[in-house]
Amino acid sequence: IPGLGIKSGEALRWISLGSFSFQPSELLKPAFIVYLAAWLANRISQKNKNATLIPFFAILVAISLFLVAQPAVSTLGIIAITGLAMYFFAGTPVWHTVLLLLGILGGLFALIKLAPYRLSRLAVFFDPLLDPLGKGYQIQQALIGIGSGGITGVGLGLSFQKFGSLPEPIGDSIFAIFAEEIGFVGAAFLILLFLAFAWRSFMIAKRVEDAFSRNAAIGIACWITLQAFINMGAMIGLLPLTGVPLPFISYGGLALVSELIGIGILL
Repeated sequence: IPGLGIKSGEALRWISLGSFSFQPSELLKPAFIVYLAAWLANRISQKNKNATLIPFFAILVAISLFLVAQPAVSTLGIIAITGLAMYFFAGTPVWHTVLLLLGILGGLFALIKLAPYRLSRLAVFFDPLLDPLGKGYQIQQALIGIGSGGITGVGLGLSFQKFGSLPEPIGDSIFAIFAEEIGFVGAAFLILLFLAFAWRSFMIAKRVEDAFSRNAAIGIACWITLQAFINMGAMIGLLPLTGVPLPFISYGGLALVSELIGIGILL
């Protein structure tokens, strides 16, 4: 909507309401999970499993149009994979999931080809030394920070990389700062915490009796765990760089609020 959105860089992802601004896609995550949990529970209860494929794909396409226009492809990927996991665990035919996965991968490939900056991120992922002072600068500085942390870290608050060397130190790159200050031991502990969160969430999903609650618990578990490992994986070079925050740790008011909404539903 002209005049309402805020542009930062090449992205138009924020809405301004006076002195307050927020990113609607963060609220979309829990909202989509709750909606999809109810929709799947209703469809499956009607023994209408084979009639879910096209409507589910249409829901994803409708969401994609808004997120691609921003653009927020990383957020779209998290939402799409979370939705696909919920769809699979709801008891739909496996061939549905395979078709949808192929469709998502095909759409992602097309989006990468259409935008040069996405293609350059992929090129840097395969060759981190390709442009160390340009497109590869962030991953190079992140790896320097993580490597500097060693086993036990340089100490809380004593990171060197956060003082101008590493872009987005309080947002997307915060795991590199965390690993530099707390070291391998602290980073491994954080990863174990996210794995423990995923395990407990799936235990909740296993114990609840109604389909809606089970679907919602699975969706929240996949969303937060997937986002965490995408963020951390990007910082250590296992995945291409993305613009998603690290749940519960990265700076961002509405992102934290949406994550706490998910935790509240789980509890």
